[in-house]
This record gives sequence, C-alpha cells and structure tokens, in this order.
Amino acid sequence: MIHAWILFIVIGVAAAAIVAAALIGFRRGEQHRKQVAEAAIGSAETRAAQLLNDAIAAAESKKKEAILEAKDEIHKQRTETERELRERRTEVQRQERRILQREETLDKRSDNLEKKEEALQDKIKAADARLEEIETVKKSQFDMLERISGYTAEQARDHLLHSLEADLTHEKAVKVMDFEQRTREESDTLAREIIATAIQRCAADHSAEATVSVVPLPNDEMKGRIIGREGRNIRTLETITGVDLIIDDTPEAITVSSFDPVRREVARLTLEKLIIDGRIHPARIEEMHEKSRREVDTTVKQTGEHALLEAGVNNVHPEIVKLLGKLRYRTSYGQNVLNHSLEVSFIAGLLAAELGTDVKLAKRAGLLHDIGKALDHEVEGSHVDLGVDFAKKCKENEQVLHAIQAHHGDVEPKTITACLVQAADAISAARPGARRENLQSYIKRLEKLEELATSFLGVERSFAIQAGREVRIIVKPEQISDDQMALLAREIAQKIEKDLEYPGQIKVNLIRESRASEIAK
Repeated sequence: MIHAWILFIVIGVAAAAIVAAALIGFRRGEQHRKQVAEAAIGSAETRAAQLLNDAIAAAESKKKEAILEAKDEIHKQRTETERELRERRTEVQRQERRILQREETLDKRSDNLEKKEEALQDKIKAADARLEEIETVKKSQFDMLERISGYTAEQARDHLLHSLEADLTHEKAVKVMDFEQRTREESDTLAREIIATAIQRCAADHSAEATVSVVPLPNDEMKGRIIGREGRNIRTLETITGVDLIIDDTPEAITVSSFDPVRREVARLTLEKLIIDGRIHPARIEEMHEKSRREVDTTVKQTGEHALLEAGVNNVHPEIVKLLGKLRYRTSYGQNVLNHSLEVSFIAGLLAAELGTDVKLAKRAGLLHDIGKALDHEVEGSHVDLGVDFAKKCKENEQVLHAIQAHHGDVEPKTITACLVQAADAISAARPGARRENLQSYIKRLEKLEELATSFLGVERSFAIQAGREVRIIVKPEQISDDQMALLAREIAQKIEKDLEYPGQIKVNLIRESRASEIAK
C-alpha cells in the first residue's frame, strides 16, 4: 500500500514535472515565435517603406517627365500658332495690298470713263450739229431736184420703184429660165446616169423565135405515115392539137404552124414522140397528145416557179405562176416575153435601188407587167387589159395593177413604181438586138411614119432615121414661122402617137431654113 502510494506519488511528481517542462517549453516557443513574428513584421514594414519610397520616387520622376512633355507640347503649339498667325497676317496684308491696287485701278478707270464721257458728249454735240447741217443741205438739194425734175419726192420715189420693179421682173424671169434649164439638164444627166448604171448591171440574153416550129424526120417515108390513109392521121393531129401541119418539099422536116405557142409546143412534142414510137394512128395520137400536154403543163409550172425564184418575187397566185411559164413560148418582135419580163424586173429593181424606192415592189410589177400576153390568144382584148383583169382576180397589189395598166401609157402613171416599170419596159424593148422585125414590116413602118409627117401643111420633106426612132422634117420657111414650129412638132407627135404602133419612142425634129442672096455688081 505504501509502495503503491509511493509509486502513485512518484508518478504524480513525474507527471507534474513533465507538465512543468511542457509549460516552460511552451512559453519559450511562444516567445520565440513572437520574436520571429516581430522580426518578420519589422522586415515587412521596412520593405513596405522601401516600396513606398520607390513608388514616390517613380511617381515624382513620371510627374517630372509629364510636366516636361506638357511643356514641350505647349511650346510646339505656341510655335505653330505663332506661325499660323504670321502667315494669316501676311495673307491679310497681301489682300489689303491687292484691294488697294484694285481701288487705285478703279479710280483710274473711273477717271478715264469720265474723260471719255466728256469727249463723247462733245462728239455727240458735234454730230448733232453736222446732222442739222446735212439735213439742211439735203432739204435744199431735194428742193433743187424737185425744181429741176418737175417731180415731187413722192412722185420720184414711185417712178424709181416702178422702174426697179420692171428691172427685177426681167431679172427674175431670166433667173427662173436659167434655173429651169439647169434643173432640166441636171435631171437629164442624172436620169441618164441612173439608167446607164441599171443597164450596165443587167445583161439578159434574148432568143429569137417565130410562129412556126420545125420537126426533123428520120426519112421522107415518115411523112406518108404521118399523113396516114386518106389523110386521117394528119387530120386527127390538126384537130386534136389545133395547129397547122405543113408538109412540103422540105426534105426530112415537117413545119408546125400556130399563133398559140403552147399549142405549137404540145404539137411538136406529140410529133416527136410519135416519130420515136413509130406507131401512128388516131388512138396513139390522142394518147401521145395527152402525155405531151401534161409534160408541157409541168414545164410551164416549173418555168414559172424558176422565173419567180430568179426575180426574187414570192407570194404569187398559182394561176399567175402558170401564166409566167406560158410566156416562155411567147415572143414579141422576136423577143422572148418571159426573158423580156425578167429583164424588165431586173432593170426596174436596179432603178428603184438607185432612187431609194421599194425594190421588191418594182421587181414584182416588172415581172408581171406583160402577164396578159399569155392570154391574148385565148381571150379578146389588149394584153394590158387582160393582164390587169387577171391580176385583179388573183388579188394582186393595187400598185402592181396600176403599173401593168400604165406600162404602155394607156393611163397616166401616178406612182414611182409605174414610172420605173414603164422606163424599164422601154429600155428592154429598145436595146440593140432585143427585138427584130422582118424587112417588109420595117420598111412599111418607116413609110407610114414619113407619109404621116409629110401630110401636114407646110411640110416639104421628111426622113425617118435611126430605125424609125427619129423623124426629121424640113418645113417651108415661107409658110411655117419659127413660132409655129413648136406647135407643128407637137401636132405631128400627137398624130404619131394616135395613128402608129411602134416600140419605144419617136423623136420629132423640125428644120426650117431661110436663105437670102443678092448679087453685087
């Protein structure tokens, strides 16, 4: 027990010692930490003070730099402002000098104007004085002229105006005549140039045909076969074809005669087919005639279409196409009518192009102007009237109808197209080699022309020259005066137009000669 208490006491003492040692260590550690903390705080305060001092020094330095920069900027601004002020002051001074110079100049001008005005007033006064003097002299001269001439001023002015008016009337008449003559010459020259250009640009061939066709035979024995027993074959041929077959002494040939060219062509083809076939009898003749007629109809249509294509004309009635094809077999004075129509179409188109008018319309009217010649063997009437009626039925253009009607002068041409077709028709017909006529018809036509010219009173002789395109008439000077010649020429021209038929135009020239002779002794 005692030991336990001793042990307990020892243990308590030891524990107390340990507690005391711990308290002592704690106090020492606390002191040490306090010392360390105080040292750290002092170091931090020192560092803070150092940083504060550095910041204050840096701020002072920045402040000084900013102040220096501000001073520099203020100095620059002040310098720039002073420079601008100097420049503006200089400019103001220059403007002031300029204004002063202008004021001086204006003052000088004002002085000059005043001087000139004074001089002008002096001149005006002098001029007024001279004018009064001139008026006085003029009045005295007028008074003297009135006394000398016996006319007043009004009477003299009226007399002068009347004389001047007479002179001006004469001058005006002379000018008008000169202008008309010059215009006529220029228009003639221009017309010749246009026509020559059109003719040079158009060259068409012409084939001379007649009213007969010759069919060659392989031998003369074929003539008998064509005539047939008791002439039945030839009668059948003439009846069916409507032509005349001339079988004469011409060796190995038969002549087919007809004024209808289409019938003549059908008959020629029929004969050629019969000769090739060799079987000649009425039934075969009818068969071959029908076949030939169909071939000719086909050829007619193709020819018409080709003519339209060549002329550049479209939208044409089919019946007109057929008539154009028939013109291939029609001739006028030896000139193929289809070739003539194409040439008229080309020339009219070229003339229209030269004049700047409707080329297509001129070519269309020129191509259709002789369309009536394909009908004049079938219907009575002139080819002009027949062509107009047929084209009207086919609803052709009114200008084309008028051109057809006027191309031979039956009516007065009222459109430029009609005039161009009329001129182109005359050019095509009058070209050298375009048409021909036999010698008897030629001589008879010239004789009629000379007889007609000689039939007038006062005509001594007449001569038809240039193939009948001109007639020269010598008149009796004691019966026909110079003034009467123009009237007589007009009467003869009208008589020729009325009584004669001729291609183109005829020029009438009258010649009057007076001679006076005396013998000196």
